[in-house]
Amino acid sequence: MTRPGCLAQFPDVSSLLHAARTLREHDYRRLDAYTPYEVEGLDQVLGHERSCLDWLAFPLALMGAGIGYLIQWYVNAVNYPLNVGGRPPHSWPVFIPITFETGILFTGVSAFVLFFVLTRLPRLWQPLFQVPGFASASVDGFWLAIDRRDPVLTSEFTRALLLSLGASRVVFVDETTS
Repeated sequence: MTRPGCLAQFPDVSSLLHAARTLREHDYRRLDAYTPYEVEGLDQVLGHERSCLDWLAFPLALMGAGIGYLIQWYVNAVNYPLNVGGRPPHSWPVFIPITFETGILFTGVSAFVLFFVLTRLPRLWQPLFQVPGFASASVDGFWLAIDRRDPVLTSEFTRALLLSLGASRVVFVDETTS
């Protein structure tokens, strides 16, 4: 979770990408960007890795499919076996559709819950929401945030570097000066 210590507003996508690359070259590692739309290649520039959500949801999908199959097997072969048309009580081809659908159900529900757990949502308030003009990040603004826990972050050097990279505004979240 990013705890912004410094926010910089950029006029366009190209200057945002250039600034992110330059900051990574200056050993800034805890970077995040706030843009009104997805920017191609921004995740790679910021150093973000692929989400682990699919690796966590897949075992839960297998578990859901297994539970669906076991419930059908127990109900039809163990608890209440019926001889319908000479069919054996444990007829696995009949169990495939429900097993598949139960796996899909578990995948969807677990991915939904895991997404909220991993992203720590809902966060109803962030300190950066108090920064004047930050609401433009959802309309037409391009913001780059440096986490306050980044060891390279120093106020004067970072401010000078960001302004030299084309930032129109630099705001430190702890202090509200720009």
